[in-house]
Amino acid sequence: MTTLGIVGAGHIGSTVARLAVDAGVEVVIANSRGPATLADLVADLGPRARAASAEEAARDGDLVVLTVPLKALGDLPVAAFDGQVVLDTGNYYPQRDGRIAELDDASTTASELTARTLPGARVVKVFNNIFFEHLGALARPGSPVGSGERSVLAIAGDDAEAKQSATALLGVLGYDVVDAGPLAEGWRFQPDTPAYGLPYDGSPDGTWSGDTARRVSADDLRAALAAATR
Repeated sequence: MTTLGIVGAGHIGSTVARLAVDAGVEVVIANSRGPATLADLVADLGPRARAASAEEAARDGDLVVLTVPLKALGDLPVAAFDGQVVLDTGNYYPQRDGRIAELDDASTTASELTARTLPGARVVKVFNNIFFEHLGALARPGSPVGSGERSVLAIAGDDAEAKQSATALLGVLGYDVVDAGPLAEGWRFQPDTPAYGLPYDGSPDGTWSGDTARRVSADDLRAALAAATR
């Protein structure tokens, strides 16, 4: 992979962008307000990064990170995502997104909703269960994949090849992977589950900063996923 498209330049999007450029990956990043508003971020990221429209970021990335609120899914340039592996960081927060009946009654999951919105994309759920400062602090790109020295992140998806691509990217960024199954199992690491946030936070008082980040093993994360209830 040579280029990562990022649609959404908030905490998670900008953190993934930093991990990517530091690992030698070109980044095309977009937000909802236009490329000009990303000038400072792109300058900070350096020459491997450029700002673009959401359509360009979705089209030009070899993989695309989608990190926008669920309420913004309807604003996406849907056709630009056709054929792409889309790494969906989305979570359902009713206080932000409004009530969504099919998520409230658990008849679907947030990433299944994303996949339905982007029918031509191959969606993999990832990056949604880790605080952005922990995401930045725990990356160990210099450690061998599978060495036990890296933290793990959960993924879920319905396309095996797309999950392989997501796993490869995470390896470049400095993480190992636990496959939680299809998108329908993505609820196991959504908000209010044991795998959401807490495994990566080593603070005794909920400080939630990069300084408190702790390594999470595959066994740790599998136990948290198994403990989830719906």
